[in-house]
Amino acid sequence: MSFAAMKKNRQSQIDKLSGELSKLNQSTPRDDDGFWKPEVDKSGNGSAIIRFLPAPNGEDVPFVRIWDHGFQGPGGWFIEKSLTTLGEKCPVSEYNSMLWNSGTEADKTFVRQKTKRRLSFVSNIYVVKDPSNPDNEGQVFLYKYGKKIFDKLQDQMTPEFDDETPVNPFDLWDGANFRLKIRKVEGYRNYDKSEFDSPAALLDDDEKLEEVWNSEKSLSDLVDPKHFKSYDELKSKLYRVLALDGGGTANTVTADELSEPKPQKQRKAKQTTEEAPPWDESVSESNDEEDGLSFFKQLAEDE
Repeated sequence: MSFAAMKKNRQSQIDKLSGELSKLNQSTPRDDDGFWKPEVDKSGNGSAIIRFLPAPNGEDVPFVRIWDHGFQGPGGWFIEKSLTTLGEKCPVSEYNSMLWNSGTEADKTFVRQKTKRRLSFVSNIYVVKDPSNPDNEGQVFLYKYGKKIFDKLQDQMTPEFDDETPVNPFDLWDGANFRLKIRKVEGYRNYDKSEFDSPAALLDDDEKLEEVWNSEKSLSDLVDPKHFKSYDELKSKLYRVLALDGGGTANTVTADELSEPKPQKQRKAKQTTEEAPPWDESVSESNDEEDGLSFFKQLAEDE
């Protein structure tokens, strides 16, 4: 392109750039690891219809429960799966117990606000309707969700009133589609208006249902011990992040100081990295700062 042509076609170049930027700004509904994430509009609202699927072939339970920790200290970010997921001792949980039993309210507040465990669940789902990304419809994904949605699953299986019929929401024939309704309430995602449809078969053709079932991904692999750091590795990182000495006490800061807001300069730094990519557990420890900010962004989305 000549200089004269470049000058003449400036408007078309702007239009082209705008189109490319729009593509970049669109969130990706499916990650490389096979997880589906619902999209929301600028107001924080969104909707989709999904179907929770039965346990994958060779596995017994249609969901896995995962505990993790995410917090920041003087030594950076601590973002790791908790060994309590595997029924093993966890140095962070032990540290929390020590603080909780210290007799000081400041230590209890620190545990509540900083270092307590976070619970999430993962299931296979079939996307029935995804208005933001129709290409996802008819496909199987992994879906990570919190206790609020899990409680709705439990309510279907064990209804509160005698005149309500229990429903297995994970059943391909007698289960029910889940209408996911997301609203932004006080800055966080809210799922209270989400609800199940009446029980019905996911599809009318058993051969297609079998294809769906065979498309499911392993859940047990998500809680394979190989994906968890050892007790000693977690303890070493905990001490580094919170600047603890060998006795589990802070070298240079107290629980009160760790709970205090960051100086204005650090808060600005956080804001500039707020748009970091979604949290990826495979990120190395060298990216603790960005990893941590993305983690808490994900927490806000999952609440």
